[in-house]
Amino acid sequence: MSARTWASGRAPTLERVSPRAALAAVVVATLAVRLVVGALAPLSEDEAYYRLWSLQPAFGYFDHPPMIAWWIWAGRQIAGDSALGVRLLPILAASLTTLLTFDLARTVGLGERAAARAGVWLNATVLMGLGGQLAVPDAPNALFWTAALCCAFRAAAGRPAWWLAAGALAGLDSLSKYSALFLAPGVLAWLALTPGGRRKLGTPWPWLAAAIALAIFAPNIAWNASHGWMTFAKQFGRVEATSFAPAYLAKLLFDQFFLLNPLIAVFLCLAVRRRAAWPLLAIAAPFALYLVIHSLHAEVQGQWPSPLYPMLMVAAAAAADEAMGWLAAIRSAAAPLAFAAFAAIFVFALAPSDGHLPFRDPSASFRGWPAFLDAVEAAREREGAAWVGAPTYGIAAQLAASPHIRAPAVEIYERERFTFETPAERADFAKPGLIVVPVRGAGARTLRMCFADVRMLPEIDRGAGRGMTPYAVLRVAGPKRDIERIGCYRPPEAKF
Repeated sequence: MSARTWASGRAPTLERVSPRAALAAVVVATLAVRLVVGALAPLSEDEAYYRLWSLQPAFGYFDHPPMIAWWIWAGRQIAGDSALGVRLLPILAASLTTLLTFDLARTVGLGERAAARAGVWLNATVLMGLGGQLAVPDAPNALFWTAALCCAFRAAAGRPAWWLAAGALAGLDSLSKYSALFLAPGVLAWLALTPGGRRKLGTPWPWLAAAIALAIFAPNIAWNASHGWMTFAKQFGRVEATSFAPAYLAKLLFDQFFLLNPLIAVFLCLAVRRRAAWPLLAIAAPFALYLVIHSLHAEVQGQWPSPLYPMLMVAAAAAADEAMGWLAAIRSAAAPLAFAAFAAIFVFALAPSDGHLPFRDPSASFRGWPAFLDAVEAAREREGAAWVGAPTYGIAAQLAASPHIRAPAVEIYERERFTFETPAERADFAKPGLIVVPVRGAGARTLRMCFADVRMLPEIDRGAGRGMTPYAVLRVAGPKRDIERIGCYRPPEAKF
């Protein structure tokens, strides 16, 4: 293919076929890949933890509202208590969010080709392309946020009853992740900035939507009230700044430029200059501003902006619609190059590895769990331990989720995370236990503050090579404090 062909933007990409056919092909292909990867890849630590939530459905949990637990519960009823069962609804949600992105783009006035590009590009972002199969709260968060916007724009176009659906979806979004609380200020900013929008604020419809959202969110508020406001304290406590560390802002910008897909990010930068993109950017502004402020004193995790991605893809696709020359070449290459890279990464992640790699294994967090858990259970039986423990909720969740471990598995520091445990799942701390600790942690020294008898055992490696973690194994007995109720004392310097 000649350079002139690329420069003219006439590369043989999805842009040469029907927009709806291109979008349908991407939806079907990505759904198939996510189902396979979701079934074969072991659960991450966070996913294993959310699976534990699903065993006891409730209206709230220590870390987040309950939607991801409800989704995992439903998926397990359909596909069994397996990796696919845990991930089934988030995988389906990724496809539905893609279709909603197309619908949102059409609703705000984009043509079919640009709207299909927005849906395709959502899957070509690194965040969605590599993480669209994960069972994390960001999956329902992005779905309900985008669906609520689709309804809000229909309502603003003259069909006010859609405000009621927008309110219901915003309420479901608030039960998914508290970042949804920035959606209402964003919609308010969008309406307040236009004469037509200000007139709609003078009608009861947007306020009815807010009331519906609050009513749906109310059970989580009530749950927090009956549990010492634990989730609100944890999540809203992030707002408090205890230091000034602007380096995190640079990290936020770098991370998002990469996670958006650098080729797509170019068009998002250009979208700022397009008047048609400003309603979407106004809606995104309150949450984006919070993330910037947060990054001035603490790290912003890469997935936090995920509910903004569908609307950002609409803005980027609109900006790319009239691209010429080298910008047209970038537009044509953005999705194919991303999909080729994602395919290679998935094949690498699912392929067996002996750990002898010249680089840090990016899939290390998913590798080595079955053999590691077998080794932990063998050590437990050998030492006569009645329970197994870990210093982090993620490792404890992996232990609890494993059929290899035939004893209660507990997290020994943050006991407040496990208020959902049933009596049968609780450890008998009067009996000896086996604790596994990543060797980079404080290990035996901190555990001796909690147990009278702490004995080091041979380490267990979870795989081999760079990025793989060896674990210290300790037999403990004789608790010095009420471990079940308040957990072990964790010195501030302890890192796991």
